[in-house]
Amino acid sequence: MSRSPRVPRVPGARLPRPAVGALIAIGTLFASILQTGAAGATEPAPAASQARPAASFWTPERMRAATPLDLLPVAPGALTKSLRSGVERLVKPTKPGLPGLDALKGALKGVLPQTGGPWTGGGAHVKTTGRVFFTYQGRQASCSGDAVTSANKSTVITAGHCVKLEGAWHTNWVFVPGYHDGQAPYGKWAADKTLSTPQWTKSEDINYDVGAAVVAPLGGKKLTDVVGGQGLAFNSGYNKQMYAFGFPAAAPYDGSKLIYCSGTTIKDPLLSNDHGLPCNMTGGSSGGPWFTSFNESTGTGLQSSVNSFTYQFLPNTMFGPYFGDDAKNLYTKAQSS
Repeated sequence: MSRSPRVPRVPGARLPRPAVGALIAIGTLFASILQTGAAGATEPAPAASQARPAASFWTPERMRAATPLDLLPVAPGALTKSLRSGVERLVKPTKPGLPGLDALKGALKGVLPQTGGPWTGGGAHVKTTGRVFFTYQGRQASCSGDAVTSANKSTVITAGHCVKLEGAWHTNWVFVPGYHDGQAPYGKWAADKTLSTPQWTKSEDINYDVGAAVVAPLGGKKLTDVVGGQGLAFNSGYNKQMYAFGFPAAAPYDGSKLIYCSGTTIKDPLLSNDHGLPCNMTGGSSGGPWFTSFNESTGTGLQSSVNSFTYQFLPNTMFGPYFGDDAKNLYTKAQSS
């Protein structure tokens, strides 16, 4: 008797026991995703006085001990097969101051090298990319994120499940650009507001796993005045040369270094409309940026996706959501906050 493939997952994390039991009992391909409350894209903004305690909460010891999120079960019925798309939109960087599994394997074979290793050079992205820390279900957890060009100079792009999961918005949310080994060389930037796409907020649809945060000023300065901001690209198509970055914290990584993968993406021929890229990053890398038009010398590019999930039956392949009109609308709302 053949076994069904396992569910898509947040890189490197563990599936909650109730979902495991459901999979064993039912024997189906996918577990049911939890349905959340009423639609809406934003978390109520905390008072400015709450931002300072959130930053001080994250000591070097807590940051080192933070764990990646649990698995993200995805049900076929929760996926929206069509994406809203429109005219391509590019935002310049800012300087500081259902086919089968065989079809997917065939699409990847000989096209993309499987990569994943520490970024040892410099570049603007070393400052703009950072770790995200927050409290989730009573424990300290981590993701990744990226500072982007924005009207408010305070916008961070990450994954939807890095701001909200299983019906609850994360708390004690901070962004640490340039993180390394428990250190915050450019400060810990606490969120005044977290947001996600309406589809993720309402039903946690993996196609729209995009989140954002608007962070409070730090020391009288705004985020991109300190670290700069990457550009963005919306509705830019598939099969692109991309670089993915993040801070994976599950083995074989420990969250202390910036890790990257690169190659030519494909469109996921299985259940999502996401980009696919061979990459061995693990838990904690979720929300890290994917860049098109990336310049290795300058470290600047156009953010076109984020690390989102992997299929358990297809190791060493990362998937990231397509930045269409809904991602563009989220960015517009965040930078206007």
